[in-house]
Amino acid sequence: MRFDLLPRPTKGDDGKPLLYARPSIGIKYTMRTLDEFCNRYRGMHKGQLASVFETFIEVAAIHMENGERIETPIGSFAPRLRLDGDYTDPKQVKSNNVSLAGIEFIPSKRFIEALSDRLEQGFLRKGEPAGTDQLRDPAQMDEALRKALLKRGYTTVNYFCYHSGLKYQTARRYLNSLCEGENPRLQKRKEGPTVHYFPVTSNA
Repeated sequence: MRFDLLPRPTKGDDGKPLLYARPSIGIKYTMRTLDEFCNRYRGMHKGQLASVFETFIEVAAIHMENGERIETPIGSFAPRLRLDGDYTDPKQVKSNNVSLAGIEFIPSKRFIEALSDRLEQGFLRKGEPAGTDQLRDPAQMDEALRKALLKRGYTTVNYFCYHSGLKYQTARRYLNSLCEGENPRLQKRKEGPTVHYFPVTSNA
């Protein structure tokens, strides 16, 4: 996972702002993209995942209007409230002083572990030097491609960037070059906004 470093409001002993890490968001997946993925690779009917989410929103809202917390496999949901001012005396607070601030989500241990299992390769700071010297070493590039294909049976440009150390445009050109010629090593397929690269010998 690539991440950015950003300054916090507080400062360290050297007088400089303390830093915090935040994921570098390159692509946002839509419900349609996730639904199509589940249809192709998880055996779900087309539109099924989207339908489940729509039903969940409706049913969860029915229960949360009473202040109830909803427990699910991915975590729990509950209404979050706010007051329209600062109060110290409960008698001063009327019903119209309270409003809905949003919905609190606490991820489940199972959900966190599922993501953690996907991060076995660790993290990479965005903006770290990424050269092209590795392109001159076929064995190094073959190993990077093997690692990128290992877990899911396909790779994306971003995922290959992580394993190869190449910049995005260079990595995309390299993957596309493997899809060309009389004996291509890869075949590409667009899934929503993302291009997936599969080995030509796979059954994908």
